[in-house]
Amino acid sequence: MTTVIGVRFRRAGRVYYFAPGPFLIHKGEYVIVETARGIEYGLTVTEPRLAGEEDIVQPLRSVLRKATEQDTTNYEKNLVLEKEAAVICQEKIAERGLEMNLIDVEYTFDGKKILFYFTADGRVDFRELVKDLATIFHTRIELRQIGVRDETKMGGGIGICGRPYCCSTFLADFAPVSIKMAKDQNLSLNPTKISGTCGRLMCCLRYEETTYEELTKGLPSEGDTVETPSGAGEVLHVNVLRQLVKVGISQEKGDVVISEFPLDEIRILRHTHRRRTTDDPDEVSSEKQLKELEQDK
Repeated sequence: MTTVIGVRFRRAGRVYYFAPGPFLIHKGEYVIVETARGIEYGLTVTEPRLAGEEDIVQPLRSVLRKATEQDTTNYEKNLVLEKEAAVICQEKIAERGLEMNLIDVEYTFDGKKILFYFTADGRVDFRELVKDLATIFHTRIELRQIGVRDETKMGGGIGICGRPYCCSTFLADFAPVSIKMAKDQNLSLNPTKISGTCGRLMCCLRYEETTYEELTKGLPSEGDTVETPSGAGEVLHVNVLRQLVKVGISQEKGDVVISEFPLDEIRILRHTHRRRTTDDPDEVSSEKQLKELEQDK
């Protein structure tokens, strides 16, 4: 077991682990560490803890030092320089007529590299743009094309729930989100209702998925034939959270009596494997269109 601390370099960014070395470091303190990109200034987001070798990405680097006031001043200067660099880069993009949108600019702490993040519909030949920027800033230039989810994460905003985007506040990585999750939770398959600002399925669909998966075990599906205390009938609706099943039971005169039963009072006689149907005209029926909303990573 090895003692490590978790360090984050950008808001809602991924947490990286470092050995605290001889320093007593607590959550909330800033540190200077060496990464594959060079010297970086980061925020400690965990208290020192023991971690197994399988949880650590090798090689495990050690903290160089606790951040000083001068380090913080340099970091804040870099933030100002990032804004200035963004303006200049925008001007150069316009001059060269490149079809790309600049999203963010990041200076490494030591100032030896500037990263420009952008989005574009396809591949962009930015070699001349890199030369322009290198001539102006006299340092290493790196342009990175990012996706719509990363763009939303960097930009931030308010979701339809009225809260700041999850991805820009606490989600470090994008977990897979599928149409199946929306179906399991009996949500409308209207893209405008289940997709976020990024145009992909909302990340929050995943939060309750494990609960729904557990609750649906043993539940019948709509169209199944079940035995109830009032006789056999067809399942019309299933309330997953309340574990209630609405059943239509045919009578001798041809009438159908609709009753609701707890799960423990019914027994499944036959599965029909009926696909979910909806009366909502706004829902999308094309599986191809729905798949385009999925977050695959």
